[in-house]
Amino acid sequence: MAVSTSTAAELTATQVQSVLVQPLEAASQFLAAGPQVFDTAGPIRIPKLGGPVTDPGFTAENTEIPGRDVDFDEVALMPSTMQSVKVLTKFSNELARQSVVALDAAIQQRLVTDVAAKIDATFFSATGNGTTTPKGLFAWSGTQSVAVGGALSFDALLDAWGKALEANVSTANLKWCLRSRDVVKLRKLKDTNGRYLIDPDPTVAGGQTLFGLPVIISDRMPDTTGGSPTGRGALVDFSQIAVARDLAPSVTILDQTFADFDQQAIRVVTRYDVAPLNPTAIVTLTGITI
Repeated sequence: MAVSTSTAAELTATQVQSVLVQPLEAASQFLAAGPQVFDTAGPIRIPKLGGPVTDPGFTAENTEIPGRDVDFDEVALMPSTMQSVKVLTKFSNELARQSVVALDAAIQQRLVTDVAAKIDATFFSATGNGTTTPKGLFAWSGTQSVAVGGALSFDALLDAWGKALEANVSTANLKWCLRSRDVVKLRKLKDTNGRYLIDPDPTVAGGQTLFGLPVIISDRMPDTTGGSPTGRGALVDFSQIAVARDLAPSVTILDQTFADFDQQAIRVVTRYDVAPLNPTAIVTLTGITI
């Protein structure tokens, strides 16, 4: 019997394909949703009008017109204490020369993706102090809220939509922000005849809509913690959100810094802040049963 590759596998060369398999990852959603972005390296103040003047009222002929004051406010972003997201990865020159893939490009893509994901998760979070780290959407004060207190339902969505209407929010700019499990549960709802209540729209390529409004599906929105955690969602007019950008994810190749170790490094840095211009344009959905 002749010796073959199956009986003498030790003598065959292992072929390594020059293709690096990428993991499946969630796309960054917050910045793509359309907030207003302001480029600044330092503190920025965005002036805004306060509420309407006190009852202008009707004034009779030859009667003194009463004075009315106009209130002003501002939104402050990017304090000097705001920290950056930074990451650095070192690799040997031997590995760079022997790698079957472009190692620097692969590491660069990995780091940029991770930094962008960190910013996305931060903006959708319920944490942050606005001083050293940005406050997430669910940590903002002054927003409206609908306490679901159970499984997410169409009625709860309509309640959120109603609050947006009462606050004079432009419905053309509204977007749902929901976790994937809640979208799936809504898609599973059926009528008494077993027919799905939500039918896919054949005229829409990809994407989801609920009550005619686009749905942003992101599992980066955090659940509450504790013994009985619950989920969150939101109805958001992203045009009423301001993002201060000092530095988009920026890549620096360090080919001499670690020369005494015969190493190179890739550094990725970014710095952002975020705040609502009109908090009532955000309606959060809380207490969603997981």
